[in-house]
Amino acid sequence: MAGLALAVATALPAMAQRPVTVPEVPLETLLKQDELPDLILGAEDAKVTVVEYASLTCGHCMNFHTKVFPELKTKYVDTGKVRWIYRDFPLDPRAIAGAMLARCAAGEEVNTDRALAMIDALFHKQADWAFVKTNPTQALFDVAKQTGFTQERFDKCLTDEALLQKITAIYTRAAETFGVNATPSFFIDGKRLQAAPSVEEFEKALDPLLAGG
Repeated sequence: MAGLALAVATALPAMAQRPVTVPEVPLETLLKQDELPDLILGAEDAKVTVVEYASLTCGHCMNFHTKVFPELKTKYVDTGKVRWIYRDFPLDPRAIAGAMLARCAAGEEVNTDRALAMIDALFHKQADWAFVKTNPTQALFDVAKQTGFTQERFDKCLTDEALLQKITAIYTRAAETFGVNATPSFFIDGKRLQAAPSVEEFEKALDPLLAGG
């Protein structure tokens, strides 16, 4: 991953330069995504849209996806009430490698289920690859194999410069335009969730919107 790490180190903007959060973004602006098709769960005509920015090496993101999101998905997404959009905001080279693998898993037709299966596997196996002192390439491949990657496909994915630039562009817009400076970050119909992302806090934010309040 040496070449990838170098590319990412030069591609990602410095977070310290963007300390200001943006409390609210027009939903139409937030949903504009040109570089890569969004990874979307839920009904297209859902009453509320949530946009999440996450880093695959973020411990809080892992906790949210493994312990909080399943309950939210059952209550709001699977019932057609909420449309959930996942976007990568990689904080380091390992996170961007994981993001690239998820996108490669999705394929050209952008199969969201395959992409999210990779993301789920990476979060559940985070301790095996995100924080180890040794080169994480083999650990990443072990996870990727579970979702059908061959060694050739794995290597090709992690050296895809065009994909790297697209993910970097998504990161840059999130930081510069939407004020994202931490993960996970959530926008509910364009309004940033300021509280900790617990089931209870999402209920406080979502239920009044769904009730028409």
